[in-house]
Amino acid sequence: MTDRRRAILTGAARVIARQGVRGLRVADLAAEAGVSTALIYYHFKDRPGILRHALAFIGDRADRYTATEQGQAAARPSDPRQLLEQTLLLEFQDLPEVRENSTAWGELRAHSVFDPEMRDELAAAGAAWVAEVADHLTALCPSAPPGAVTAAAERLTALLEGLSVRWLSGLLPLGHARGLLREAIGVEIGRLGSAPSVN
Repeated sequence: MTDRRRAILTGAARVIARQGVRGLRVADLAAEAGVSTALIYYHFKDRPGILRHALAFIGDRADRYTATEQGQAAARPSDPRQLLEQTLLLEFQDLPEVRENSTAWGELRAHSVFDPEMRDELAAAGAAWVAEVADHLTALCPSAPPGAVTAAAERLTALLEGLSVRWLSGLLPLGHARGLLREAIGVEIGRLGSAPSVN
């Protein structure tokens, strides 16, 4: 990715987080990124193109920061449960980039209610997120039925997104959000551990 393209996408995430999707104006984005509007249209063609690429950028950035905590590289846990917890709980870091990412993701998700063209991209990103969590759960509970694992991953990711909205809105303290998610992880692992295996 070129520096200018990265600057545009970083700016898009910042503007969406600050002003919402409906508040995203190409002129504002150009000012935020320090580029011309013509360059934005050259790279992304139109506003829907900006939104689609911003969504992918936000997902890639989340992949990076869920491997770090408080700006420090985190050792990748060898224990499957610790790896699952790290993957989910690092979505709750009181860092500007994490808050910005989570806010922009929520804005894009809410915007898809009014913009059906965004739904396919969001569905694909959501499915990849569920699949990653399901892989961690499978490593923990290898005899659990695949359908039960996927359902558990869907519940955990949906809970995380709901808790994230409450945290970002100031309705839920960060530590409490992390505690609730950690408890839910334990519940889901317990369910899967007691689920009958399917031969």
